Amino acid sequence: MKSDFKLGRYRLDLTKPQIMGILNVTQDSFSDGGLYLETENAKKKAQLMIEAGASIIDIGGESTRPGADPVTINDELKRVIPIIEYVHQLNVPISIDTHKPEVMEAAVAAGASMINDVCALQNKGALEIAAMLDVPICLMHMQGSPQTMQNKPSYNDVVEDIIAFFRERLSSCSAAGIAQEKLIIDPGFGFGKTLEHNLTILNRLHEFKILNRPILAGMSRKSMIGQIINKPADQRVSASVALATLAWQSGASFIRVHDVAETKDAFDMVAAVKSLK
Repeated sequence: MKSDFKLGRYRLDLTKPQIMGILNVTQDSFSDGGLYLETENAKKKAQLMIEAGASIIDIGGESTRPGADPVTINDELKRVIPIIEYVHQLNVPISIDTHKPEVMEAAVAAGASMINDVCALQNKGALEIAAMLDVPICLMHMQGSPQTMQNKPSYNDVVEDIIAFFRERLSSCSAAGIAQEKLIIDPGFGFGKTLEHNLTILNRLHEFKILNRPILAGMSRKSMIGQIINKPADQRVSASVALATLAWQSGASFIRVHDVAETKDAFDMVAAVKSLK
């Protein structure tokens, strides 16, 4: 696997952790729903994350929290396109967090450099649109849908089962004409997993390296943290940073977070210590 990753006109150094800042332009996301629904608030948040050291801004207009209601294509476009057009001017790669082919196409036209799909391009038309757009894609694993994913999720072996899922999706992408070097994998912490499943995935994250693709990890403020420390989402920052650091040390190249500055500080300190070896 190459030591850098191309996102449009940008090249990211994968020998260092790349921080993906979360920008939810939604009413009902589990941690920050409603905070950035107003365009000006979203613009300010994007600027702050870039200043804090975000390598990518991940913009989403539909919540994928457990039980979340679907959003229409038009509503999702109204939420994300103005923000993408604005952030595109700030000279930072943009990821569009969507599973809808129509939103993928419009977002890339507006300036997005990457697609982040919680459905791993399994929705009708998604593979074909992604191949046509010819941009990098993050394929995420989810058992079920946001409406059903936490209804007693089960696996034979959670890591082996997810690796098998990715082998199939990587093969489907190749068959559709999508180059492997454009693909990132995300095991989908919290998406159809119990607490034990999530902790097992993190503990064995290095096993996903067998797929020879960059790994994205997103655990920021998630309920798996709340189950352990018994604190609400806005009080899970320290625990989120701890998990982000563990994920990086276990092989993740991309870390998706709400709290960019705190995560970067932790990474910088670890890098300083490691540089002495």
